[in-house]
Amino acid sequence: MTQPVTLGGRPMMPPPGAPVEELLVARFRSHARRLFWSALVLIGVCGATAFLYGNLEPPFEDWMLLAAAAAAIVLFVIVPFLFWLSRTYTITTRRVIVREGMGSRSRRELSHTRGYSIAVRRGILQRMWGAGTITLSNGVDAPLRLVNVPSVNLVHEALADQVEVNQILAHRDAQSGNAGD
Repeated sequence: MTQPVTLGGRPMMPPPGAPVEELLVARFRSHARRLFWSALVLIGVCGATAFLYGNLEPPFEDWMLLAAAAAAIVLFVIVPFLFWLSRTYTITTRRVIVREGMGSRSRRELSHTRGYSIAVRRGILQRMWGAGTITLSNGVDAPLRLVNVPSVNLVHEALADQVEVNQILAHRDAQSGNAGD
């Protein structure tokens, strides 16, 4: 029986049939460029409120201005930020996990072991920002879309590497299981 290959005393590959520890590869959100318009609205509302406060005509009062500014900030700044914040993408050594939702949370997973195709789509603005949309499809389940992924090429390479490593480990475990029969 061969000894596992080690790097600094730590095994690089687990022995056949041994459980593999699930490690975090990456955790990220979609690109923050979606918040550009929210930031612009925040700057505009703050500037307009500062300019108009105390300078309104008699039928309007300052509390009306502050209420309108607060409503605009909640509707056009805070709500889009919370939607952006509520979706996370996680890549581990075993699977891809997409969590989304503010009130009710949904979670979708796709295992690397089963294998899947990776399609990358990049629009003009996405190319300018180094982002893109990754679609993962295993041919059985509905495709898993990772929308506006920052550093899309790096994430694509990490996903391809994880699929390859997991399939090699699964094949090796299947072969060692058959050899013992």
